[in-house]
Amino acid sequence: MTNGMEVSYDQGRDMGNWSELPEITLRQVFRWLGDQDRVRAALVCKCWNHVMHSPALWRSRTFTFCGRPSKYRRAEYESAIWYVKKFGRYLENCEIKFTNPYNSLLTRRFQITMRSFLARLGNENNRLKSFTVQHLELDRLVWSSSVRNAFLKSLNFFLRRECRHLQSFNLRGARLSMEQGFSILNSLIQFRNRNSINELNIEDFFSHHLAIYANPTFPKIIRSFCELTSISINYNCISDDVLDNLCESCYQTLRTMNIKCHIHDPHNQVVWGLSWSKLAKRATNLKVNFYFDLVMKNDHLTRILVPEIPVRSLNFRSCYFSDPDWSMKPTLSDLIPHYKSTLQKLTLEFNNSHEQIDEELLHLVLTCGRLHYMKIWAFLSIKFIETILQYRQEGKSKVRTLKVKGRK
Repeated sequence: MTNGMEVSYDQGRDMGNWSELPEITLRQVFRWLGDQDRVRAALVCKCWNHVMHSPALWRSRTFTFCGRPSKYRRAEYESAIWYVKKFGRYLENCEIKFTNPYNSLLTRRFQITMRSFLARLGNENNRLKSFTVQHLELDRLVWSSSVRNAFLKSLNFFLRRECRHLQSFNLRGARLSMEQGFSILNSLIQFRNRNSINELNIEDFFSHHLAIYANPTFPKIIRSFCELTSISINYNCISDDVLDNLCESCYQTLRTMNIKCHIHDPHNQVVWGLSWSKLAKRATNLKVNFYFDLVMKNDHLTRILVPEIPVRSLNFRSCYFSDPDWSMKPTLSDLIPHYKSTLQKLTLEFNNSHEQIDEELLHLVLTCGRLHYMKIWAFLSIKFIETILQYRQEGKSKVRTLKVKGRK
C-alpha cells in the first residue's frame, strides 16, 4: 500500500506490452484515431510508424467541407490535399461532402481544392472502387459559370483516368444540365470493355424541368453500363428505350431500381407496361422502389404505377396537401393492390384530415401478403392500431414494423 493505494502491476512492464501488440491489433486501435492523433502516434516508434502506413487504415475516407465562411475552416482544404499526397495511393472508397455553400468565394475555393485533389489522386491511385459526391446543386447561383465548368472539367478528366476500376459512382443531387450530365456519364463509360460499375446513383443528377426521357442519347449511355446491380434515378429519365436497354445490357445482374418522381420534374411520358414486363421477366431478381415527392394525385400515379412493375417499396410524401378535392383512397384501393405479391414497405406522409383511410389501409394489409413495414404519417384511429396488432397475432399479417404519427 502507498498512501492508501495498492499498486498491483509494474507500470513499466505494462508500457512494454504495447510495443508487443501484434500489428493487426494495433491497426484496429488506430482505426479510431483522427488524422492529427495518427500523425502523433506514428512518431512513437518505428513499429507504430510502420503500422500507421498500413493500407487498411487509409482505404476509406470522407472529406467534409463546410459551406459557411470561417477562418478556422481552411484546415479542411489543406487536410484533404495532405491526405491524398500522403495516403492517396491506398484510397479505395472516397466520399466528398460540400454542405450548403454560402457564397461564390467558397465554391471557388472548393473548386481549386478539388482540382489539386483530383489531379493528385489520379496520379497516385489506381485502385479506387467507390466515388461519391452528393448534393452539389451546381445549378444554384453561388456557382458561377466559370467555377462550375472548371470543376466539371477536373471531374471529367479524373473519371476518364480512374473509372476503369470503379464499382460504385454516386453523384446524387448534382443538378447538371443535360450536356454536362451526359459528359460525366460518358467519362465513366469511356473504357467500355473494362467498365465494372455495378452501383450507379444519379438521383437528382440532372436539373429540374429537364425531360431526359425525350433525348435519345440517354438510353444509349445507359446501355453501356453492362454490370449494374443497382441504379437510382429520377422518373423523368425513364422511357421504354431505357428499360429495353437495361433489359439487354444488364438483365443478369440488375437487382434494384430506386426511382424518384418529383412534382417539378416533367413526367408526362407514357411508359408501357409491356416494357416493364419484359424487364421483369429477364431480370428475375429485380425489385423497384418508388419515392413520390409531392406527386399524389391519382391520375398522375395511375400513369406511372402500371401493374407490371415489380414494386418492393412505395413512399408517398406530400407534407400538407391543400387541394380539398384530392383523395388518397383511389390509390390505396385501386393502385397499390396491384403489387400484392411484391410490396414489402409502404410509407405515407400527408395530411388526410378531410377523409378516413383506416378501412383502405386495413384491407391493404390483408391483401399484400409480404408487407412487413409501414410508416404512416397521417390521421388514424386508435382502433386501427389495435386491429393491426390483432391481425399480427392471428397470423393474418406479416407487418413487423409500424410507425404512426398523428393518431386520433
